[in-house]
Amino acid sequence: MKGENTMKSISTNNSPQAIGPYSQGMIASPFLFISGQIPLTPEGILVEGGIKEQTEQVMKNLYGILSSQGLDFNNVAKTTIFLGDMNDFATVNEIYESYMKEHKPARSTVEVSKLPKNVKIEIEAIAFIE
Repeated sequence: MKGENTMKSISTNNSPQAIGPYSQGMIASPFLFISGQIPLTPEGILVEGGIKEQTEQVMKNLYGILSSQGLDFNNVAKTTIFLGDMNDFATVNEIYESYMKEHKPARSTVEVSKLPKNVKIEIEAIAFIE
């Protein structure tokens, strides 16, 4: 994948399958665009619990897609976080930072009125393929 000039749909069992007419991600070299991830396990089971448990699963899903392409969070250039409740911002930041570590991609965070399957969080990402 690296260095190729391609456009290709991504599908991996490391993360839940798309729940609609879209792909988990799309490579448009030199970028990987990751569709919004919600707290479903790779088996498609919705994670119970609060924002902490749901955010952990979303970050695992993002990593599953990144790692399927030989990438990690250091390749992420931009994320967008969609929250059902902006009061969850501090908790999400703490978990997000534990995955990103010192890497600080560009980011937007917005509160939305409703997310798929009534989850509390969804995150999409754009990664750079070196």
